[in-house]
Amino acid sequence: MTLKVEVDPGYGSASARGPFTELDGSETVPLLIPEDQHQQYTWKPLSKEELLKCAGGPEWRKFRSRLVLCFWIGWLIMLGTAIAIIIQSPRIESPSLHWWQRDVFYCLQPALFMDADSDEVSHISRVSERLPYLKSLGVGAMILEGFFRHDSSPPNLTEIDQSLGTLPQFTRLITESRKAGVRVMLDLCELDLFEQESGNDTEVWSGASEYIQYSLRYWLEYGVSGFGICDTDAAFSAETLMEWNMLMQEFSSQDDERILMVRQTKMSNITVNGSLVELVTKSLIPPSHHPLSPAEVAEAMEANLQTPQGLWPSWTVGGGVPWELQRAILVLIMTLPGTPVIKYGDEVNPIQEQLNQPLALFHSLIQSRAREEALHFGRFTFLPFNSSMSSSGLNSTATPPLAFLRSWGCVHFLVLFNLGSEPHTLDPDWAPSLPEAGVFLTSTGLDRFGPVSLRSIKMQPHEAIVIKLFESDNSS
Repeated sequence: MTLKVEVDPGYGSASARGPFTELDGSETVPLLIPEDQHQQYTWKPLSKEELLKCAGGPEWRKFRSRLVLCFWIGWLIMLGTAIAIIIQSPRIESPSLHWWQRDVFYCLQPALFMDADSDEVSHISRVSERLPYLKSLGVGAMILEGFFRHDSSPPNLTEIDQSLGTLPQFTRLITESRKAGVRVMLDLCELDLFEQESGNDTEVWSGASEYIQYSLRYWLEYGVSGFGICDTDAAFSAETLMEWNMLMQEFSSQDDERILMVRQTKMSNITVNGSLVELVTKSLIPPSHHPLSPAEVAEAMEANLQTPQGLWPSWTVGGGVPWELQRAILVLIMTLPGTPVIKYGDEVNPIQEQLNQPLALFHSLIQSRAREEALHFGRFTFLPFNSSMSSSGLNSTATPPLAFLRSWGCVHFLVLFNLGSEPHTLDPDWAPSLPEAGVFLTSTGLDRFGPVSLRSIKMQPHEAIVIKLFESDNSS
């Protein structure tokens, strides 16, 4: 008996005849076929035609052009803003200084240069031989003192003191000094330029004035760079200075300016018209027949530091200073604002001389002054120092320290002085506004180097220190 079974069309048996199998010769059923395997996709970059087809629409081209344009416009705006900020931001430019503001002056007396082994070489010739030494010091101008004879009234201002040398020797000195870059000035202080007996005789006074102007013109033609006069001289008057100034202007040029300088010998302040005189040299130490004590020196220094100065002051030591304070006074002269006037021998350090380095301190100071703008023409700020602000227990009779600040832009230099005979340690609260850290620039003993904290400075007796301060954000 035949069994007939109905089969679901979705099922069937495989047959070699084909994909479909006939059931009873009339029905066909699809074979079970496995799912198709996915083909592996291989990435290929778009061709130029395909890329243009995707991005070549007109809207996309406009968007892309505007995007590039906005980028360049934004970049130019940022560049212009940066340039405007730089131009409008305040800038500290170094001032243009005259030669008498840049240079260090050196006073010397040719009569001091003597040679016991040879009488044939004059004093002026000895000065010529010292020009390389003066140039090595960094001196830019020398003032010859005692150049004229004092035993006649009025003096002969067109004739050199014959004991010093001859006119040809002086001409050679001028020529060689110009080659060495050292200018020569003549000191007229303590000369009786106007006869004291002339009194109010107008004719005598007028004749003397004409003779003096003739004499000044005589030396200017030889190449002298200027003259010095004391405020105690009879010739010191506004009328005389005006006449002399006009004469200086006649011989001056842009590269060769001739000047007048007044030496202040009176302790009272004098007022000199800045248009008539370029320099007014003041003494730091009052004149005295004996060296002053450290307390007296400190008092005189503090009085000068607290006194407002002119547009461009000039300083010299002046009176007698104890030998133990000479180094500190040299530091003061070279770090004060203005033009320092050094006397012959002031550059020599008696203590360093024993170590065969008599000029080490002077070289350190003059190089620092030439290199650091703040020490040359920076702002001056006196820092008051109370004896109570001390961790060293200063008594009421001790000499208090002195300090001032020289600043130019973001650069600050702290100059400290301990003129007393006792050590002194700075109180941390002495100047809270100052940065706490710095680096030693120089000191009287030339024995301080490297970084320093203001909270740990212990000053030795008769010591001066120059410290370059760090900004607060750089302090450690």
